[in-house]
Amino acid sequence: MLYYAVVFLIIALVAAVLGFGGIAAGAAGIAKVLFVIFAVLAIAGFIASLMRRG
Repeated sequence: MLYYAVVFLIIALVAAVLGFGGIAAGAAGIAKVLFVIFAVLAIAGFIASLMRRG
């Protein structure tokens, strides 16, 4: 999932450089959502692994 967030971030950067503001904003929004989902799942996995050990 982090891979897709980075891909959309790169698409947003390229679109912004080329002047496609709408596409850049959409891709940046998708990248943000994917990164937040990744962060939540990573934290949940970390907490779950701590619970199993303890």
